[in-house]
Formats: sequence, C-alpha cells, structure tokens
Amino acid sequence: MATNNENNWFEDYADDADDIQIEEYDITAAPNDFNVLTMYSFMESGAIRIPGFQRNYVWDIGRASKLIESLIIGLPVPQVFLYEAERNSFLVIDGQQRLMSIYYFVKQRFPKKDKRAEIRTIFDESGKIPDHVVNDDTYFQNFSLKLTGMLPKHSNRFKGLGYDTLGTYKTQFDLRTIRNVIIKQNSPQSDDSSMYEVFNRLNTGGVNLKPQEIRTSMFHSPFYDVLYRANSKPEWRRILRNQDLDLHMKDVEILLRGFALLIDGENYAPSMIRFLNEFSRKCRGNNAEQNQYLSLLLDSFLDACHGLPEDAFFGKKTGRFNVALYESAFAAVCGQAFSERRSVRGSISADQLFKLEEDLEFKKAMSEWTTQTENVKTRLNRAKALLGSL
Repeated sequence: MATNNENNWFEDYADDADDIQIEEYDITAAPNDFNVLTMYSFMESGAIRIPGFQRNYVWDIGRASKLIESLIIGLPVPQVFLYEAERNSFLVIDGQQRLMSIYYFVKQRFPKKDKRAEIRTIFDESGKIPDHVVNDDTYFQNFSLKLTGMLPKHSNRFKGLGYDTLGTYKTQFDLRTIRNVIIKQNSPQSDDSSMYEVFNRLNTGGVNLKPQEIRTSMFHSPFYDVLYRANSKPEWRRILRNQDLDLHMKDVEILLRGFALLIDGENYAPSMIRFLNEFSRKCRGNNAEQNQYLSLLLDSFLDACHGLPEDAFFGKKTGRFNVALYESAFAAVCGQAFSERRSVRGSISADQLFKLEEDLEFKKAMSEWTTQTENVKTRLNRAKALLGSL
C-alpha cells in the first residue's frame, strides 16, 4: 500500500491548480541566544507552545540522545524559529523536535511512540505535561542517553546518563545557548499568516506549495486547529490506513472537504480550490462553541465508522483512498445531525457504503467534469439517498 508521503495514496477528482496570491508582509526577525535551561523554563511555563499545525514528536531516543550529546560537548545545533504571537508568548515554527527532546531530557522521561498523539493533546490543552502524566509508565519511559562509541569496545562516556546524573556536565548543558530567530508580523495585522508561510517554506525547501499548504498559510483559524487535532486521532488514521501525516496536508484537506460540503454544499461552485478557500475564510469567524461542536460531530462520525472494514473508503479497483466517496458519505451521514446540532447516532453500514461506491449515477458523476456543480451535487444526493442520515 502507498504511504502518505507519496503522491498516489488517494484518488482525487479535484487536483486542479488555481493560482493563489500570497500576501506581502512586513515582518521583523530578531536573533536571540537563550540557554537550554531558559528554553526549558519557557516551555514549562507555557511561554513557548507547539501550534496545532505541527506534527507530533517523532524522534526516537537515539536521535534525541545525539542532540543532547551535541549540546553537552559544545557542537552547534540548528537554530530555532519562534513566532511572537503576543508579548512573552511564542509559537514554534521550526525546531519542535529539538525543543521537545530537551524538554523530555530535563524531565528525565521519554514518550512512548504509541502514546505521542495522546500526549500531544494533553500538552495542547494544559500548556505543559502534568507531572502525574510524566510519571505514568503508560505514557513515558525513563530517559537515559542511548549513545554508541566511535570505536568498537570504546563506550560513549555519556551513555546511560540522565539529566540528574550528568555530574559536572550538567551546568555545561544547562548554560549551552541555542540561537532563536523570533519572527513578528507587523502587517497585515488581520491575521498571523506569515507564521504558516514561513513554516511551510522551511519544511518544503522552497518548492511550490500544494493547495492545502497555501490554504493553511492564508486562512488558519481555531477551526483549523480542530482539523489538525482530528488528523492525529487513531480513528481517523485507521480510516486512511496510515499512521504517517501527509507532508502536503492532503489528509487535513480531506477533513476540510467533508465539513465544507456538509455545511456549504448547497452553495458549491467550481473550482474545488476556490470553494475550500472561501469556506476556510468563513470559518475564521467561527466562535469557540461552533468549533467545539464540529469537533464532537466529527468524533461521532468516526465512531459510526468503527465497524467498517479498514479499506471501506478505498477504491476496490485502484486500492487508493477515494476522496469523493468519503466526503459524500460524511456530508450525507452528518446532515441531519448537523441540522439538529447533535452527534451522529448509530453506525454506517458497509453494504450501503459499497452500494454507493458502485451506484451508476454516483460513478457517472465522477467520470467526467467531476468538479462541476451538477456532478458534485449528484454525488451528495446519491449519498443521502443510499446512506441516509444518522
């Protein structure tokens, strides 16, 4: 099966490419050198936070140990980019893996791989990881440096050490400085879009961005944070049959498209890119209550999918994720619940979903002029007829 880091894990009818004009920015970028202990204190206090669009912590203990070793012995490490959201409040644009490795080392605990999405949710909600979670062996293991010697039979002098057992090296580590570039957007003042633009360009090497990457830069909002959190949930990754987040945010776009067609499907007009841009712009006006409800609605839809086979949304012939099938099913199943402002009730039938995929009208509406209004609405109507609302 294709992985999410390849471009062929999904089959999509709407890979059109409209040009989108990027804003012109007035920003300042100020370098600062903070020592390790100060950086840790900033994170522990919540002054430095990891924004929702960042992926989860992915380093293994060996790679994290090499970073700690570099800091102890004075080797340079890459600079960190922070965005100044407000006075004494910073968001990490680039450097999350390094900062979290330092944070975990000082805590003397290393996160277990299968619990990192859950730990991330706790971090987002609390601003830090509470001590009772850090000390819970369900989530963490002890963090002692896992290092190898340069030559056979010559062990690394730091191997097996933890933060509290560094001895005379502890002060060295605490006072080692890390270069931080703090970015502040002076204009436009209506949004923080430069943060996402810098993030995307740092993480794509300056290559042309995909539509959702650009959309993230231009229209980010608390609603997008709902999408980012949902994108890491095991129930959603099961539907996609892949634990890896897509480098170009196609998985986030699929979630967005489901909501856009549910809420604004009656107003759909080509192209899909413009439709999603306009919907994203409108969602910047969502209040906290609306975003919380949409999050709960999506959770209830994922629960309704629990009994489906893992390949339920994958084309039987192509073996790729069928975006049109998912978005149509989501809009249909959630329709009544959304109008009544409640959660989805019950479960989706695998037989009904298969009938929708094989329905002649549905297939015809995907075979040509697939982004035209008539065909999009035909797919939505066939989904409502064959799946109904829950």
